[in-house]
Amino acid sequence: MIRIWIKLAASPTHFPVTTMTLSQSLVSIACFLAVSTTMAQDKVLNIYSARHYPTDEALYSDFTKATGIKINRVDADDAGILARLKAEGAASPADVILLVDAARLWRAEIDGLFLPVKSKVLDDAIPATLRAKPADNGGTAWFGLSTRARVVVFDKLKFKKSDFDSYEKLAAPQFKGQLCIRSGSHPYNLSLFGAMTEHLGAEKTEAWLKGMVGNMARSPKGGDTDQIKGVASGECGVAVTNTYYLARMMRSSNPADKAVAEKVGVVFPNQSSWGTHVNVAGGAVARHAKNTDNAVKFLEYLASPSAQNHFANGNNEWPVAKGVSFDNPALKAITGGSFKSELIPISAVGMNQIKVQQMLDRVGFK
Repeated sequence: MIRIWIKLAASPTHFPVTTMTLSQSLVSIACFLAVSTTMAQDKVLNIYSARHYPTDEALYSDFTKATGIKINRVDADDAGILARLKAEGAASPADVILLVDAARLWRAEIDGLFLPVKSKVLDDAIPATLRAKPADNGGTAWFGLSTRARVVVFDKLKFKKSDFDSYEKLAAPQFKGQLCIRSGSHPYNLSLFGAMTEHLGAEKTEAWLKGMVGNMARSPKGGDTDQIKGVASGECGVAVTNTYYLARMMRSSNPADKAVAEKVGVVFPNQSSWGTHVNVAGGAVARHAKNTDNAVKFLEYLASPSAQNHFANGNNEWPVAKGVSFDNPALKAITGGSFKSELIPISAVGMNQIKVQQMLDRVGFK
């Protein structure tokens, strides 16, 4: 019988010096390596994120402090993340996917890029309309974690709130040459237009899109902040934006941003009908996640009251978890306290995307 001496002194876990047979030593080493690998995985989480907001850094650091789990993050836009996941396939290191648009969440689910998970914590916290429909095994592919309303801002010197109290009025002939809006193919607009298709039907929605093209002050360009500035400068009389862009300018330390925000009025459209369109930023576990327990734990953390408050106070988004309150003066000033949001399932919005893009092409909405 061959005997060898072994001491794994270089590892964080120390084993006593002992004698053993060669076969016993090999088994011992194999077990140790397996445990070490598991321990390493237990402390790591790989995130692909389309959330490019500096204020989110506190979310990641707080999670690591609370759990000891180190976060590795890749930042890209929604489209880039989905393309990367498809290219990487089963070799992808991604554990958690964070996207900022309902249509992209739906598309990724349809393409099989998410791993449906079961979590009572998430099911209890997130309303059913803001998460994916349960899969056959009862798991859920993705969860909305925060919302942002798509509202109308207008020149307070030219117009009043009642002029734009519904999205439909953006296409009214009397507002010819007044509308500023970003690209129709941007996910934020695709989701709004998909929701309108659900409310109005395809024929009326296409006529509405055609009317908006006729009312444009200029060709679509820039982001939502540019649309707000366009109204404030007089380039246009009305524009469409997500609420957090306006709230960000209201809370800015830059006097120029504050001045822009003060020049525009804001309307939450369709309060007397189906409610204002809201889009979601959400999260999911990647299909080929290697650290699934950590991934679920992270999503559950993002649904906690502390994280939900951070979405509101840090990035001016609305929390989605039930019973969570927040204290953001800009959001409260914009809404006047509360507003009625539409309740159509996010999946319905996603399913209309191809149809909407075809409409945009036909009416010349760039």
